Amino acid sequence: MMDPDVALFAHVVEAGSLSAAARARGISPAMVSKRIARLEARLGVQLLHRTTRRLETTARGELFYRDVTAILSAIGVAEARVADRDLTPQGALRVSAPTSFGRLHIAPRLKPFLDACPMIELELLLSDDFVYVAREGIDLAIRIAPAVAPDLEAHRLADSRRVLCAAPAYLAAAGMPDTVAALAGHRLLAASGQLPWRLTGPDGDVTIDGTSHVRTNSSEVARELVLSGVGIALRSLWDVGEHLARGDLQRVLPALEGSADVAIYAVHPRGRLSSGGRALLDYLGTLWTPVAPWD
Repeated sequence: MMDPDVALFAHVVEAGSLSAAARARGISPAMVSKRIARLEARLGVQLLHRTTRRLETTARGELFYRDVTAILSAIGVAEARVADRDLTPQGALRVSAPTSFGRLHIAPRLKPFLDACPMIELELLLSDDFVYVAREGIDLAIRIAPAVAPDLEAHRLADSRRVLCAAPAYLAAAGMPDTVAALAGHRLLAASGQLPWRLTGPDGDVTIDGTSHVRTNSSEVARELVLSGVGIALRSLWDVGEHLARGDLQRVLPALEGSADVAIYAVHPRGRLSSGGRALLDYLGTLWTPVAPWD
């Protein structure tokens, strides 16, 4: 059996604080602190940096946490296997996804999965904020990014091509830019953190910097602004593909696209994936291959 202080350490890291872990386990924060200190004394290393405002793992603590969670996951798998629980996906399944992608491409496609796995208790959380998967108790997260942190196991689901686009009304009034330099005279639209734009084309890589004409923390707001004719945006095809097909939007500088290293991934902590998480991952893997519909 694993030392209960070791399992408590993993719980503290995932909860993000001693008090949160204490509440979840029904013990006092002082007892949690005492047991973590006892574990550190036994190992002869400091595992956590503790201050009044935050808690972080030390470098050795992070390595220890990764090893411990892999062992805990293996124990969970072994227990499920011997009890035949892994034969039927069941139990709580906490999933996170970016707001727009989750609303457009996950929520409308969940019924077949839920029909096939009626014992799954699904919680779908949509947010454009960065989600700490293990710390926030997420079983499976959708990430649209060029890379994934090494403590997470990533499964590539689809490409995420991004194009410059604008509404016909905006282009009729402001003119169609025919060079990258000409973009400096146009209104750019992007959510917080989305500029600068890194593009690639026949002449190599291009970086376009600037300030969004409207400041917003919402990618969906940026999409609505470009649709209403406010300016030019760099948007994913999964987000605006239908609008391009209908003529609501037009490509701008079509030889350029967003950097090709950005992709759509499903991620989870290494060595930790429940039967429900595995079932959902397998299902999502069938939706957008070999070619995603927006491509």
